[in-house]
Amino acid sequence: MPAQRKLGRASDVRLSMLRGLTTALIVNGRIETTESRAKEVKSIADSLIALAIREKDNFTTREKEISYAKKDEKGRKILKSATSKNGSKYDVVSREIKTDIVKVDDPSRLAARRQLIKWLNKGKDEEGNPVNPVDYLFNEVAPKYEGREGGYTRIIKLGARRGDAAEMAILELV
Repeated sequence: MPAQRKLGRASDVRLSMLRGLTTALIVNGRIETTESRAKEVKSIADSLIALAIREKDNFTTREKEISYAKKDEKGRKILKSATSKNGSKYDVVSREIKTDIVKVDDPSRLAARRQLIKWLNKGKDEEGNPVNPVDYLFNEVAPKYEGREGGYTRIIKLGARRGDAAEMAILELV
């Protein structure tokens, strides 16, 4: 028995489609698709959410020096001129160093993050703002389902689609 349904597609097309549907489900909370695609995405999403819940708090914080470009009041980078060894002049971005507190993933969380990156594409939310779905899964979705033992998604059957009579379903996070 194969690990996943073939869905009438070549392997690369099928995996790309499943990645897109899984990302849309995680970021938006619900998708409408065919029933067989919904069943595949449900199994993938449930395993990804379980992984995120398991590794949710597995990080440390520490102070780190970060170099930022200085900007003027209009948000443009401030340039200063410099001279090379052979005497030619060029512009260099003026920088400042700040100390920030950053999260550092422990090795098991880093491995989990890499597994999530394999299945989730960077995308945009409903308003069109860029979203990193891996961070969204760790920070928003995993705390919501922390005490739950599976069953993070549900399929609601809608009936046949007009035109090709494909069975449609809504897949949503519980």
